[in-house]
Amino acid sequence: MSENAEKAYEAVKSQIGNEAKAGDWLEIDQQRINDFADATLDHQFIHIDPEKAAALTPFGGTIAHGFLTLSLLVHLSQSIPSDMPAPEGLLMGVNYGLNKVRFINPVPVDSRVRATSRVIDVTLKGGSVDQINEMTVEIEGQEKPALVAEWIMRLVFA
Repeated sequence: MSENAEKAYEAVKSQIGNEAKAGDWLEIDQQRINDFADATLDHQFIHIDPEKAAALTPFGGTIAHGFLTLSLLVHLSQSIPSDMPAPEGLLMGVNYGLNKVRFINPVPVDSRVRATSRVIDVTLKGGSVDQINEMTVEIEGQEKPALVAEWIMRLVFA
């Protein structure tokens, strides 16, 4: 077992129960949605055809792919402030997966989103620490969030 991992485990564990912190806003424009459609080959009209989406859906226009919103968690999380100093001996952080993901509210084109994060669990695994954060992606001006997910990050130590 790594001494650095043990110290990081204790530091992360002390964060459980703290209030969620918010990061910076990011605009979701049509070009970003189109680029994601091209990258994933998901060209459903609700994402890429503003006229048809306005005429045939209750959304009033195009909406971002749920998986686009999910994929932005890495970027959105980078602006969330942290009270914890960088852990000693950290070799890398690895996206280990998700326990739950719920797409609650569509993200309309030209809206702004931001992520909030709070630590909900942590596990020490030899030379690594699995940190589970509840991530919420908010849509500016809307009561319901775009998504809520439990994101597992594995921190690997020397």
